[in-house]
Amino acid sequence: MEKTREPMDKILSAKRRIRQVGAFFVVVTVAFLFGVGSGYLKWGQDETAESTQQEELIMLYEQVNPKDGYTLPVSYGDIGPQLLESGVIDYDAFAAIYENSSTPLSEAQIKALTQGSDEPIVINAENAHFLLNYFWAVGLVNKNPILTEGPIVQNSGGQIERFASTGGWTLAAKPITELYASVDLIPLTAEQQKRVEEVAAAVYRPCCNNPTLFPDCNHGMAMLGLLELMASQGASTDDMFEAAKYVNAFWFPQQNLETALYLKSTQDMDFEDADARLVTGVRFSSGSGFAAVHQQLQASGLLPQAPGQGGSCAN
Repeated sequence: MEKTREPMDKILSAKRRIRQVGAFFVVVTVAFLFGVGSGYLKWGQDETAESTQQEELIMLYEQVNPKDGYTLPVSYGDIGPQLLESGVIDYDAFAAIYENSSTPLSEAQIKALTQGSDEPIVINAENAHFLLNYFWAVGLVNKNPILTEGPIVQNSGGQIERFASTGGWTLAAKPITELYASVDLIPLTAEQQKRVEEVAAAVYRPCCNNPTLFPDCNHGMAMLGLLELMASQGASTDDMFEAAKYVNAFWFPQQNLETALYLKSTQDMDFEDADARLVTGVRFSSGSGFAAVHQQLQASGLLPQAPGQGGSCAN
């Protein structure tokens, strides 16, 4: 396992580039679909109409980020109020992130935070940023051996706040050193813990080369929080991998669209049919794995223009 660390100056620089994720999805997608649409798909090269090729790309994108979202087999429960009570979320600071990006929290999101909710969670382009920050807080404050005994502690040098997932969390009412792994938010049985560790060791994110088991950035910490909540509500390892596939796709739409393009062009495999363990694993979802896929697409002439990158370790 490669171990990377996020220096605080990089974190602060990233925070100056805070952007609302939903808007980012739209900009990147439009640029991707129409900026490189012409002559793009090898499997569509027999089609002479550019519009047909663009339709194929749009259909591919809709597999990656379904327009109706993806329903996770999990609900918020009473986690939200506990996040506020523990101080890991300062409500005013949290709400300001969305107010300042002209996408204020919805009534459903406010309820999930302040009252809790038993409704199934549906991730989509509009709420992906909210869920990223929400589950970042969950993973950060929940007391679990992955945090208290795992790679973050082993690589912290006694400074737990040195990582992007810890020092980068600026929406708390208390110091991170007090909050880190401090609340029995999601108690797990031995079997549930085993499931979390199995999936966390195998699910990567394209911003670095670490699995969720080493959650040193916001995406890793948020994925850990989600997996813990899913396990506590009875999700199987298959459920967790499938959820990770689509959650990663909404958090990293550009990278996963390229993965979908690679699978379609080289194996004639649709993203929706691809094995979740493969898609979320080191081959496609790690930083180096995605870079290799990207380079192969460019070398094959499938990426005449390099699209922008998604994902940021900022709130």
